[in-house]
Amino acid sequence: MKMNREFLWGGSISAAQAEGAWNEGGKAEIQVDYGNVGTSSSPRFIVYKKDDGTKGKIIQFNRIPESCEYKEFEDEYYPNRKGIDFYHRYKEDIALFAEMGFKIFNTSISWARIFPKGMEGGVNEEGIDFYHDVFKECIDHHIKPFVTLNKYDEPLFFEKKYGGWENRKMIDEFVTFSTFCLKEFKEVEYWVTFNEINVLPVARQDKDVYQALHNQMVAAAITVEKGHEINDNCKIGCMIAGQCIYPYSCDPNDVLLAYKLFQDSFAYCGDTMVRGKYPEFSKRLWKEKGVTVNITEEDKEQLRRGKADFLAFSYYNSNTATVHEVKDTVSGNLSSSPKNPYLKTSDWDWQMDPTGFKYWLHLLNDRYQVPLFDVENGLGAYDEVVIEDGKEVIHDDYRIDYLRDHIRAMEEAVEEGVDLIGYTVWTPIDVVSFVSGQMEKRYGLIYVDINDKGEGDLHRVRKDSFHWYKKVIESNGEDLD
Repeated sequence: MKMNREFLWGGSISAAQAEGAWNEGGKAEIQVDYGNVGTSSSPRFIVYKKDDGTKGKIIQFNRIPESCEYKEFEDEYYPNRKGIDFYHRYKEDIALFAEMGFKIFNTSISWARIFPKGMEGGVNEEGIDFYHDVFKECIDHHIKPFVTLNKYDEPLFFEKKYGGWENRKMIDEFVTFSTFCLKEFKEVEYWVTFNEINVLPVARQDKDVYQALHNQMVAAAITVEKGHEINDNCKIGCMIAGQCIYPYSCDPNDVLLAYKLFQDSFAYCGDTMVRGKYPEFSKRLWKEKGVTVNITEEDKEQLRRGKADFLAFSYYNSNTATVHEVKDTVSGNLSSSPKNPYLKTSDWDWQMDPTGFKYWLHLLNDRYQVPLFDVENGLGAYDEVVIEDGKEVIHDDYRIDYLRDHIRAMEEAVEEGVDLIGYTVWTPIDVVSFVSGQMEKRYGLIYVDINDKGEGDLHRVRKDSFHWYKKVIESNGEDLD
């Protein structure tokens, strides 16, 4: 099937995972600058110095104790500090994206590059110039820039000043940053406020997390409303991590649990940001979690006025849910579940489910009835570089198979009426893995020569999937062979 000629094919990266240059160009420190490297079976940690001088570790998004400090240790490697050096190599990389025929390129603007110390510190001109240069390079190659405003890279300055997002002053800080970007970067048409906003309650288990999430959704709603005042041609969406969950069995209790998990993990944010109000099941969720969320009448009005223009999402895998004890489990995007016997798994034990992708698209289309944008879909795998005729090549048929099956399912869903406006593969080029901090968990269609120890000269190599995706875009999705 050929997609609508206006369909937006492209790819997505993030500033924190790609740019590097962690202490260059006026950029402030972010939490993940202190993130180490995990493995395929264990997560990475944020490393800090305890008050007794020993090493402490937390999962990203959590806060270190007040008496402690962020400090590097010589026996740790911090991969995000180097990233893939997109900060210095963006022209080379964007040229490669253009060679693939990208219509759109999604990246994030690092908050820490624009307002290193929040409102009180003012704007950083070097950061502004950098992003203007990136977007100009895109436009010169006939690629639409697409910006995510918050992708896990707010300045560490805020943690000491405000404690975290449960402090409502963070709303003002974000709105100042977001509206500045909307005014400054008029060359950008498509925007997303927060990346995978629903992961916060997964990473943080404290009772304050739902207040923090509420404040983020209010900040997003204000941004949408103000953004339309600034530029009525821009489109501002929300972005939520996809959680496609099946009942493990036909036990009615499994069916009910699967739907409940969909409500809690996706629809809680999706309904609030797209429909403009909290869903009724929120009361049940808050009661179960034992939390009270301070929601003012003005907050409710703001959520209604600032509904997202489109729903962006990630989709990598599906999970299952059961009330019964199951021995075999698998991993996933910030999640784990009982193993589905009908699905194969990736090198990182994520279930590969293109049929679930089609189901997911229909589910979102039916529920929200706004344009959809899949901004993350891809396969993390080990890649092997081989030498053929004196050249480095990477034969990643497994990645091509994954993408082909998912794009085919996507096209079937569109043919059946799903309103999908774009697809950006995660990711067009190898970047630091968000969950594990690894480089050797590779998603890219372009190989980057750097390993989990930081060794390598960062040169780029086109994988087989690069040439395949180029053909897909050239044919507007018709040629998937």
